[in-house]
Amino acid sequence: MTAWLPTLTTATPQEGYELAVKLARVAVKLTQPDAEVRDRLRPEYAEDSDALIAISQIVATHFATVAAANGYWRDKS
Repeated sequence: MTAWLPTLTTATPQEGYELAVKLARVAVKLTQPDAEVRDRLRPEYAEDSDALIAISQIVATHFATVAAANGYWRDKS
C-alpha cells in the first residue's frame, strides 16, 4: 500500500478540516474497495439523514485529531 498520509500537519484550520474529510473518505474506500458497490450504495445513504449525521460525527472526530496534532493552530511563541 502506498503511503498517502505523510503528515497530519496543516497550515490552517481550513486545511485541517479538508484533511479530516479526506480521512473519512479514504476510510470508506479502504473498508469497501469496490467502486461499483460504493456507487450503487451512494444514492441510498445520500438521502439518509442518520447516515449524513454519522459521517459528520466521523469528520468531527478526525478534525479533533488533526487539530490536536497541529497544536490547535495557536502561536506558541
